[in-house]
Order: sequence, then C-alpha cells, then structure tokens
Amino acid sequence: MQRSLLTPALVVAALAAHAQNITVTGRVLSASGEAQPGATVLERGTTNGTATGANGDYSLSVSPQATLTVSALGFATQQVPVQGRPTVEVRLVASATDLGDVVVTGSRAAIGRSNVLTASPVDVISAREIKAFAQTDVSQVLNYVAPSFQSARQTISDGTDAADPATLRGLGPDQVLVLVNGKRRYQQALVNINGTVGRGSVGTDLNVIPTAAIKRIEVLRDGAAALYGSDAIAGVINIQLKDDTTGVQATGLYGQTIESDGKTEQVDVNIGIGLNKRGFLDIGGQLLNRGYTNRAFADTAPLIYSGDASGNYPASANTEQARRDLKAQDDALVAQRGYDRRNIRVGQSALRNFSGFLNAGYRLGSGYEVYLMGNAAYRTSHAAGFNRLPTALTQIDLNIYPNGYLPFIDVTLYDQSAIVGVRKTVGGFAADLSNTFGRNEMVYNVSGSVNASLPQGPNLVGVNPTDFYAGRLAFLQNTTNLGFTRRFEQVGPLATLNVAFGGEFRVDNFLIGRGEYASYINGGRLLNGAPTASGSQVFPGYQPQDALNKTRTNLAGYLDLESDITERLLVHLAGRAERYSDFGGNVSGQASARFSLTDAIAVRGTIGNGFRAPSLQQRYFTSTATQFVSGNPRQVLTANNDNPIVRNDVNNTTQPGFGVESLKQEKSTNYSLGVTARFLRTFTFTADVYQLDIRDRIVLSSQFSTSNPTVANILRNTDVTGVQFFANAVNTRTRGLDVVLSERLRLNERSTLGFTAAANFNETVVRSFNSSSSTINNDQTAGTTNLQNTLFNRQQRTRLENGNPRSKILLTANYALGKFGVEARSVRFGEVQTKDQDPARAYLDQTFSAKWITDLTVSYQLIKQVGLTVGVNNLFNVYPDKVIVDPRNDPNNFSVGATSYSSSVDNSNRGRFLYNANQFGFNGAYYFTRLSVTL
Repeated sequence: MQRSLLTPALVVAALAAHAQNITVTGRVLSASGEAQPGATVLERGTTNGTATGANGDYSLSVSPQATLTVSALGFATQQVPVQGRPTVEVRLVASATDLGDVVVTGSRAAIGRSNVLTASPVDVISAREIKAFAQTDVSQVLNYVAPSFQSARQTISDGTDAADPATLRGLGPDQVLVLVNGKRRYQQALVNINGTVGRGSVGTDLNVIPTAAIKRIEVLRDGAAALYGSDAIAGVINIQLKDDTTGVQATGLYGQTIESDGKTEQVDVNIGIGLNKRGFLDIGGQLLNRGYTNRAFADTAPLIYSGDASGNYPASANTEQARRDLKAQDDALVAQRGYDRRNIRVGQSALRNFSGFLNAGYRLGSGYEVYLMGNAAYRTSHAAGFNRLPTALTQIDLNIYPNGYLPFIDVTLYDQSAIVGVRKTVGGFAADLSNTFGRNEMVYNVSGSVNASLPQGPNLVGVNPTDFYAGRLAFLQNTTNLGFTRRFEQVGPLATLNVAFGGEFRVDNFLIGRGEYASYINGGRLLNGAPTASGSQVFPGYQPQDALNKTRTNLAGYLDLESDITERLLVHLAGRAERYSDFGGNVSGQASARFSLTDAIAVRGTIGNGFRAPSLQQRYFTSTATQFVSGNPRQVLTANNDNPIVRNDVNNTTQPGFGVESLKQEKSTNYSLGVTARFLRTFTFTADVYQLDIRDRIVLSSQFSTSNPTVANILRNTDVTGVQFFANAVNTRTRGLDVVLSERLRLNERSTLGFTAAANFNETVVRSFNSSSSTINNDQTAGTTNLQNTLFNRQQRTRLENGNPRSKILLTANYALGKFGVEARSVRFGEVQTKDQDPARAYLDQTFSAKWITDLTVSYQLIKQVGLTVGVNNLFNVYPDKVIVDPRNDPNNFSVGATSYSSSVDNSNRGRFLYNANQFGFNGAYYFTRLSVTL
C-alpha cells in the first residue's frame, strides 16, 4: 500500500518540477540595436541551449531561477539572470579583451589558458573551421589548416591506401601522440612497409573519428613525452568531442573532381541531448562514400601481347625493322581486343567509411561525475595494384586472364573504442579514474587476381580462385589511468601552484592472422623448369609462420607542477617514469616557462627530453612474399627482431645472423623558444623556433640480397633470397620555425572579417649512422650491396629528410555579412625530393617545386534552420611537377643497342606514374556543395 501511494507522489512531483520551467523568448542585439543571428543562448550549468535566428530571436525552456549565458563572436559573453521573466532581451557589447581559445593540451592545470598565454605553442581548430571547406576526414582537414601537420593520400601502396600516414613538424607518423578528450588514442594495426612517407612506422588512424562529433582540435607543437608518455616526441593532437550541443545538426555533401571522378557523397549528423540538467549526451556519425581517382598515363611498354614480362622486345627482334614489324602486329592485337594502355589506377582508392562517436557525462550525487566515450567504425577500401601483362607468364593464368589483369587489394577496417571514467573531489584534489579500450583491425582480401603457381588449364577456369582472403592485422590497447589535480593559491611566495600526479597501466596486443591456404601456397607449377609466383598476386597472404599474438605491459607514473611565480612569470615542470615489459624503462622530464614583457608581449620556451617506445608492430611484424625482379622470383622475408637471422652473430654455425640488437626506445631532446603578442584587442601573433634531436631512430631496412657474400652466408640454410628488418639505425636533428598571425574584426553590426596567416619551416638532417651490428658496420663491400647502404640508403635518407614538404604557408580570409559568408584559403606546399638508392643513378634524383593550392567557398543561410555552401578546392587545378620521362622510355623507340627502349632509365613506371603524392596529392580541382540543417 505504501509503495502504491509513493509512485503517484513521485509522478506528481516530477510533473510539478517540469511545470516549474518557463519558456523565455527574446532577441539578442548589438549595443546599437542590430540583430545578432547565430548567437548562442545557454542555460548556465546545463547543455540546454539554442542559437538565435536571422532576426536575433530565440526561445528556450528554462527554470525561472536560471541564468542565461549569451555569447557571439567579437562580443563579450554575458550572464543574464532570468528572474522569472518570460521575455529577456540581451544587448551585447564588443569584446575589448580576450578572443583567444582556451586550451587544455600541454598542461594539467585546473584552469585552462588562452592559446596565446600557454607556455608551449598550441593551434586550435574550431568546429566551424573543420566544416568550412570540402575536406571530409580529419587528416585532410588538418592538412589544410595546421601548417606543421602533413598528410597526403597514397596510391598503389597496399594497406596504406586505406589509412593516410600523417606527420607533425616533419617527423614520423609514430612520433605524434593522438588524444581524444585528453585520453591516449591507440595506434592502427598497419605497419607502413612500402615506399611511402613514414615507411617503417605505425601511425594513428584519425579518420575513424567523424568530423560531426568534434568540438575542436588542439595541436600541441612541442615535445610532450614527459607529460603524456611515448609517441609525443613531435607533439600532440588532442581531439575534443562535442559536449555542449542541443538538438540535431546534420550536413550532406556531394562533390567530384574536374575529371568527373572521385565522386564524394557524405552525410554526417550530431545529436545533442541534455540529461535532466545534470549531464549531456552527444552522438556524432558519418557516412562517406568516396570514389576512386585515376591520373595514370598510357603504358609505354612497346608490346602488350608479344614481348617479355615487362612488355619489352624479345631477343629475336634485334633490328629496327623487326621491332617495327612486331610492334605493328602487336598494335593490331591491342586494337582487336580493345586493350586499354591506361592499364593501372594511380590515385585515391575507392572507399566507404561508416563511423560514429558517443560522448556523455552525468553528475551523480555526493560529488561524483561519470563520463563515457566510445566509437565504432567500419571502412572498406578497393585499391589497385600494378597490372600484369599477358606476357607475364610466371604471374598469370592465360586461361582466366588472356588480356592480363589488374589485381585489387580490398581492405576492411574495424575500429572500436570505449572510455569510461569517474571524477570526484577527494581531499581537495580533483580525482579522475578512467579506463580506455581500443582495437583496430585490418582484414586483407585480394580480388581479380590469381595464384600462378597452381595447375592451369581450361578445365580449371572457375575452379582456381581469383579472390583470396589474405589474412589480418589487429592491434588492441587497454589503458587504465588514475590522476589527481589541485590548484593552490598563495603558496608562500608563489601566486598559484597547480599540482598534478598520477599513474597509468597499459596493455598492448598485436596479432597477425594467416590467410587462406591458396593465398600463400606454392602449387608447384613450373614454367620451362623454373618456379612460378606463389600466392595471390599483388598481396600474398600471411603464412602460418607469420601468424603471431604478442602482448606487453607498461607501467608509468608522472608528476606535474605549474605555477604563476608572479603575475608575469609562469613556470611548468613535468616528469614521467615508465617501465615496459619487453625492453625496459625510461625517465623523461620537461621544463617550460612564459614571461610577460608587457601586457601585450611575452616570451616562452621549453627544454626537455622524451622517448618513443618501439611499437609492438615494429617489434614483431613478419611476412614472407614472393617478389619478381626482372621476371625472376625472389622469396623476401620481413623478419622481426626475434628471428635468428636478425639477432644471431654471423659466426653462429646453426643459423648465422646479422647480430642486430633488440629494438629499444628512441630518445629525444627538444628545445623551443618563442614570442607571443596581442595588439589592438583582436590581433594575435606567435612565433616559435625549435630543435629536436632524436637518437637511435628506428628504420625499416631495404632488402638485403644474397648478392652480398655475407648475406648469402646468413641465408644459406633457408629458402629466402632477400630479407629486411627494423633496427635503431640513425640519429637525426630537426629544426624549425612556426609563425601564426590572426586578426578578427567586426566591421559593423552586421559584418565581420577575419584573417589568418600561418607558416611552418622545418629541416630534418640525418646526423649519423649508428647500427648496433658490427657485421653491418664493418662490411667493406663496394656499391649498393654494402650492408650499411642497404640498412639505410640514400633513397631512405631522402624520404626521411625531404619526403615531406620542408615548408607550408597558409593564408585564410573570411567575410560574413548577415546571412552571407565567403571564405578563401591558399596553402603553399613546399618542395619535396626523391633520390635513387644507387648513387650511380643520381640522374634519377628529382626535386618537385613548391605549389600554391587555393580553395574558395560561398555560404548562405537560407532560413534559420538551413544553410547552403558551394565551393571549389584547388581552384586553379594545380598538379605537382611531373616525373621526368627519359626519351628512351617511348613506345615508338625502335632503336637497337644503347639507345633502345628502357623503362628503367626513369621513375615513371613505364610512363604511367608521373606524379609524386607526398605534397598535396594529384586529384586536381574538386567542386562541392554542402547543405546544413539544424533542428
């Protein structure tokens, strides 16, 4: 009976509480009475809020005792008590002081600082900037708004086609740490082992995070391993998720390139829900369908059906007339069979990405606050490899592919994460206990291919597979954190003292799963007594001996002190100790300071040391593949450091090896010095120089070949003819300068104008070679087969020093007039270089000049809830410089002898691959339209 009476009472109480809310309407105006559309009106202490309409009007249901927080760009934020009034008009006053962004990255202080008041340089990219242009994924957004960040889509590079390598300040993808809401983000499973920027590294997949879920991105341009641990050598990217939205925000985008390919269809949505004024729930999601682009040129191979495996003339065609006759016959066959000499795809892969992110927080009783974040992503990529001509008899089944074939690598990516935590004040300290789980998996399938070593014949068509499951890579990380933070006022002579300390326990797991039997087996087929290619062509499956499942743990503790010594002097000290189960420990520290020379000008600087632990992928990755060089098969092993071939001494009678030590951490020392300034209330300027020395940097070697006697001795008891592996091999120094200028002006009550100019200049130099192997260091072999050259050759050195642009300049201007807006941006991507690994082929070295890429968008707010944006990226259809093509690389070169046709005299891959991807890609102009809806 008592329970039955209690239930109606609770219902009545709830209804009464709801009835106590009132609907407040009104307008937000400037001091002179002009309407302010797009201003934010928020019930203070909640996520209950709205945005003003075209006439500055708003309507919001709030408690009669609520206080409204009203804000707009260029105006001072106002706190307005409702006091039971149904109508509240607000007049904003132009801001005379701080328009900077408050950041949390790079400090554990309880109170955030403006990005021009921090001791270390931080770029802040707002949600508006993320959506201003046509980029639909995080890595490409950052590539065009953060000068120190670089990411370019790769092509014909296996799994890297599906996961863009991204770098900061000219360093490696694995030397930048990614955080989400301040929590460590796990790395991807993929190891970049192809000839791309970041070769041998393991990055973090930024593109599984939908842009709709992002509130802002903070890019810390300073070494921060002492604060956050491994990987933060180059800096930190902290993605802050939306936590203050209400209602539904959705956008739809369609675009395509000037060549009518690369069609993009993207829909994203963010839903913000207030939870009984005690919390929030934000859900963001994205659906992206991206078409492939193809900028390949025609194949210059003289012969398609009558030549050797590479399309060259057979030895019997030893006169110019014989070559003309044979080419005429072959051209007739090409025309008869409709063969397309544009026979590969050079450009971005076809890709579909489905991703969602949840961010929630709720205040419980007794001072407890719980929070939850999580994501799930599913991506498919369809990327081409290199084609096989019908004359590549060791790599083809002519019964299935009489005209040759173009195989594809189909990658499926699964990504999941969950972060749960609780916060509470304990003994005056803000305590934060959290657990972060993340998993990234890449599943490889091969389509339109063949295992040429299997028996062939007309009766086996439809029996022999053309599609293969080639295996999978998976990386899992679980991190548990407990941290405490407290701000003290007037501690002795110190104006403030912020104390933070805590610990972290992390578990990493890396897995390689083998492919299906047909994807790696050698079926025994011989051609003229010689072996044919094993496994699925373009990407042989992982073999049983490649499969592994490795785990390691890490325990860390940190102490962080930050103090306003005086009103003008800020000092920040941080220290961190870590212990890894597989290679040992490390201690790192950092000291930063900022001193205000005047109220408008300050200097800042940092000195510290850091480290990067070798990833589990670098530590244990292994694979075996058959590669054909000039038509000859080579069994190539990518060995991990546990393999006796890598680890053992060369004099070991059972299995000689290179004598390479186990991988250890990269260690760094970083210095920075900068100046910040703010003038005329809205103009800000920062300039920071830096130097970063890295010792024992990890590289992936080139292929050691049995043409070197020492290698032949090491591999004598194996069926391997080539081997490559990871090693701590070089020391580097990176120096650079970051400059950012920003001005935001309110021209009148209805219009605003903004300018940004930012630049990064960096130079990385390999200072020394320091292999741990005396066998490699003491090798006296001349030429490119010298072991030191193979471990780290001039091609690798150039990729590390000049593979990314050494400079990037960004100019942006935006103008808003009522409902109308226009935004223009021009980015200068600096020059990049390539060099051949053989000094004797230095004529193939090339410098690709700097280029300006200009983007333009125009937007209009159709009605209060609907906005339209149209624009173009790469307005002037700029492409990188073309690769130099040697005159001998010509399909109509019929000469015999020293000037005869040769595709190996340049880097164009038979005239088809003429652009370098590492500056800004090569898709050309791209047109788009975006519709935005707010409900």
